[in-house]
Amino acid sequence: MTTDIPPPRSAGRRSALAEPTQNPPGRWVAFLTLASIGLWAGFFGPISVLLAQQAEAIDADSKKQILSLVLGLGAATSVICNPVFGAFSDRTTLRAGRRLPWVIAGALGGALSLVVLAAADTVVVMVLGWCGVQASLNAMLAAVTATIPDQVPVSARGKVGGILAIAQTVGVVGGTGIASATGSIAAGYLVTAAFLLVLTIPYCLDSRDLPLTANERPAAFDWGAFLRSFWVSPRAHPDFAWAWLTRFLVNLGNALGLLYLLYYMQDVVGFDKDEAADRVLILTATYAAVLMATAVTFGIWSDRTGKRKVFVIWSGVVGGCASLLLAVGQSWPTAVIAAVLMGFGYGIYTSVDFALITQVLPGADDRGKDLGVINIANALPQVFAPGIAAAILIVVEGLGGVTETNGDGFSVGYCVLYGSAFAAAILGSVFVTRIRSVA
Repeated sequence: MTTDIPPPRSAGRRSALAEPTQNPPGRWVAFLTLASIGLWAGFFGPISVLLAQQAEAIDADSKKQILSLVLGLGAATSVICNPVFGAFSDRTTLRAGRRLPWVIAGALGGALSLVVLAAADTVVVMVLGWCGVQASLNAMLAAVTATIPDQVPVSARGKVGGILAIAQTVGVVGGTGIASATGSIAAGYLVTAAFLLVLTIPYCLDSRDLPLTANERPAAFDWGAFLRSFWVSPRAHPDFAWAWLTRFLVNLGNALGLLYLLYYMQDVVGFDKDEAADRVLILTATYAAVLMATAVTFGIWSDRTGKRKVFVIWSGVVGGCASLLLAVGQSWPTAVIAAVLMGFGYGIYTSVDFALITQVLPGADDRGKDLGVINIANALPQVFAPGIAAAILIVVEGLGGVTETNGDGFSVGYCVLYGSAFAAAILGSVFVTRIRSVA
């Protein structure tokens, strides 16, 4: 459909489907960075602290099962919504642009869902609220991600990817900090919602989004063709398939470690509930500081050399070694070292891997949808990881292994859990070598 809303004043005259050749202005990158910080705070304030605390407040004896259920269903929502909303943004014909309407709708929906979570006192309401957050923020994420190949030339995507990696990290730290500092679960959700909205406003006022011209608009909508479009043939596009698989494995390793980090601090290292939340914040801040020191530098290095794969391979290895340290060290000093390694490896990975992915997309017409399919590799591990992690711990306990040591002894359960995270990251690095069209 069309409206009479005028296109953004700063939008260029080139085709929305053309490959960009000029770098966007610095203010646009700054506004996109702010929106990304708000977006990731909306995701990770709940994931890092609030959902775990809320699950324990509802039923302390079943906290792990509740958290796994809520996170698993939320991630399943993400798997569906990210590519679907990305595809819808590809087809959006509003004169305001293809991506901006979904950024606005996603931010508003995400804030409203966080308000629902603030009032949740049952598992059902928790599930509804978190699935609402995932649906809304994935609509926003799909649009924000697609605007990079829309607006940024290949030669600058490593640098912009590094900046957005920093934005993601600041959002994770900001969300975790809000959750830890506000003093209550409800206040944490409400402040996170306000943070998301305030930081999204500048981008909405100057998005530079490009509307489709009359001859670029898609054919009449057909549900069959729409659903079939989500299958990207590995035979026709093998590099796209390998990029998807490597991202899935690396993110599976990250999810296996991250989802139970609060419980790891409590049940393995031995901190009480309040101190464990503070220690998670310290680890997140350490990780963030290292990531911010590496992401842009290595993104620029990758842009200048034109090489992507070597950076992605070694970043996965370094991140995997961080998980291995958590598996065998099981102490606070080891956790800090692991956070440093994870920040170094993931800082390089998030900037350069994103640039690599934009270079293996099948075509310009479906950037939002194809990046949404890639983002399934980010979300699907969050579906599997809670069940895999819970199963690992249950099986280890069933075989007589110790899981909860409270700082007194070695946890076999968490050793196996973080060892599995290490294996996934290494395997992901190995498969990067199969990508042929990118150096």
